[in-house]
Amino acid sequence: MKRAKFNFHNVRLSNKLLFMYIFSVFIPIVLTNIIFYSVTINNVKKQQIHDSELALRQIRNDFGKIIDDAVGISSSLYTNAKINLFLEKDYLTDVDYVENYDMFLRTFNQSSPINPSINSIRFYTDNPTVIYSGGVYPLTNDIKKSNWYKQDMDRSAASPIVLHSPIDNQTPTFSLMRRLDYFNFNNKQKVVKIELNPSTIESIFHNVTFKGNVYLLNAEDEIVYTTQKDLAWRKKFIHFSSLSKTNRTVILKSPALNQAYLRNWTVIGTISEKTMLNTVYKSGHFIIYLAIINILIPSIIIILINRSFLNRLHRILRHVKKLGDQNFERIPDPEYTDEIGQLSSEFNRMTKKIKELIHDVFLANIQKQDLEIKRNRAQLSALQSQINPHFLFNALETIRMRSLMKDEQETAKIIHNMAKIFRNSLTWGKDFVTVSDEINLIISFLEIQKYRFGDKLSYEIHVDETAEDCLIPNMALLPFIENASIHGIEPMKEDGEIKVRITLEKDILCFCIEDNGSGMTQVKKEELLASLERGEEIGENVGIKNVYYRLKLYYRNQFQFTFQSEKQIGTVVMIQLPYNLVLS
Repeated sequence: MKRAKFNFHNVRLSNKLLFMYIFSVFIPIVLTNIIFYSVTINNVKKQQIHDSELALRQIRNDFGKIIDDAVGISSSLYTNAKINLFLEKDYLTDVDYVENYDMFLRTFNQSSPINPSINSIRFYTDNPTVIYSGGVYPLTNDIKKSNWYKQDMDRSAASPIVLHSPIDNQTPTFSLMRRLDYFNFNNKQKVVKIELNPSTIESIFHNVTFKGNVYLLNAEDEIVYTTQKDLAWRKKFIHFSSLSKTNRTVILKSPALNQAYLRNWTVIGTISEKTMLNTVYKSGHFIIYLAIINILIPSIIIILINRSFLNRLHRILRHVKKLGDQNFERIPDPEYTDEIGQLSSEFNRMTKKIKELIHDVFLANIQKQDLEIKRNRAQLSALQSQINPHFLFNALETIRMRSLMKDEQETAKIIHNMAKIFRNSLTWGKDFVTVSDEINLIISFLEIQKYRFGDKLSYEIHVDETAEDCLIPNMALLPFIENASIHGIEPMKEDGEIKVRITLEKDILCFCIEDNGSGMTQVKKEELLASLERGEEIGENVGIKNVYYRLKLYYRNQFQFTFQSEKQIGTVVMIQLPYNLVLS
C-alpha cells in the first residue's frame, strides 16, 4: 500500500496557525536572541583572552628582566679579576684577609648600584685561609654533593643556573648560581649565588589585570611559582599536567623564555569562562526578559485571533459530523457577517433541506434495503447450517477408533494425522499460531505423505527451542511442504528428502524449506516471482501465492521471501519474519 503524499491542505487549521506562529514568530525571535547572545559572548571572550595574553606576556617579560639583571651582575663578578684573586689568595693572617676584604669586596659592594630585585649576593669558595663572614661562605662537601653543583661542574661553559627552592619554605626562593672560573690563580673553586627578592617576584606574578591563576613552569613542567592559593606547590614539586582542569577552563600559554639559562621555562595562565564572561552573564537576564516580551505580545495577539474564528469552525465541524448519525441540529451562532458566519447560515439552510428530503424519500428506501439485507442473511445462515464440518471430523475419529480396536495401528495413525489437519481447517479463523503448532501440522502432513510414498520420502525437521513459542501466521509453511512433496518428490522414483529448518537470529525468524525433487526451470521461476511482485490473482500456484499475499498483508515490506530452484536438483525456499512485530 502506497503511503499518501504530504499535502499542506490536509493539515488542521489550528496546526497551520501553530506552524505559522512557530516559524514566523517564535523561532525568529529565539534565534535572534541566541545569535546576539552568542556573538556577544564570543567577542567578550576574545577580548578577555587578548587582554589576558598581554598580561601574561608582561609577567614573562618582567620575570625575564630581573633574571637578566641578576645574570648581568654575575657576569661582572665573573670577569672581575680583583674579586676572583681575593677569593683564591692564600692569607697568612686574619688581618691580611680583612685588609683585602675591605680593599676588594667591600669596595665592590659600595661602588655597585643598588638593585631592588636582588636580595643578597653570596660567594662560596674552598679556600681554607678565608674567614667565612660578610657574604663569603665555605664551599662544603654538602654543597658539592648537591644536584645544582654537580650539574654546574658537569658543564663545560660557566653559564649561570637559575635555581628554585620550594621545599619547606613559606616564601619561594629564586637564586642564580654561577661558577667563577674565568680566572684561575691558585686552583681554588669559587661560586657566586645571587638571591632574588621574593617580594619583587610576588609583585610581578600578582598582576591585577590577569583575573585567573598564573603558573611559572620549568623545563620539566614543574610548577616553580603560582598564584593559586590552595595548591601545595611550596612543599613539593607538582607537575602542571597533573592538575585537574574542567572543560570550561581556558588555558593561556605565553612564549617560552628565550634566555639560555631559562630555556623551556614558560608562563601559563588559567581562567574560568565564568570569570571571563561574568559581565555578559549579568546582562543575560536582560536579554531573557526582552525575549519573553517579544514572544508574549505576539502570542497573545495570535491567541485572540485564533479564538475569533477557530472555536466557531470547530462548532460547525461538530455539527457536520452529527449529520452521519442523522442528527440535523442547527448551529445556534448569531448570524455574523464574516465568512464563518455566512458558512453557519448556509449549513443551517442545508440541514433543513436534507431533513425534508430524508423524511420524504431517503428514509423509505433505507428501510426497504434493510429488509432485503436481513432476508439474504437469513438465507445464507440456513444454507450454512445444512453442512456441519464437525460431522466429518467426528466421522474420522470414529474410523480411527475402530482401526485401533482392530489393531490397525498404521491406519489409525494416518487417520489421526488427517483429523488433526482437518481440525486445523475448522479453526481457520485463528490468524496466528505458534511455531510448534505449525510444525505439528507439518509432521501430520508429512506422515500422511510418507504413508503414501513409502521409502521414497524422508524428512528432517530442526527447530530452535527459542523459536518454538514465537507466533507466525496460520499455515504459513504447510503450502510449501505440500508443494515440495507433491510437485517435487512425487515425480521421483526414490530417495526423496524434505528438510525444514527454523532458527531465531537477532529477533528475526528464519525458515528454510529444502527438497531434492524435480525443481523448476529458470523461466518458470522468474514467471512465478514476477507474478508475486505484480500481485496477480491467485490462479495457479495457489499455495505459494496465498502465503505470500497473507505475509504481505501482515508484515507489509518487513519480511523477506526468496527461493532457488533448479531442474532435477531441487528447490530451496527462504522466509524471514520480524517476529517481535507480531508479538507487539
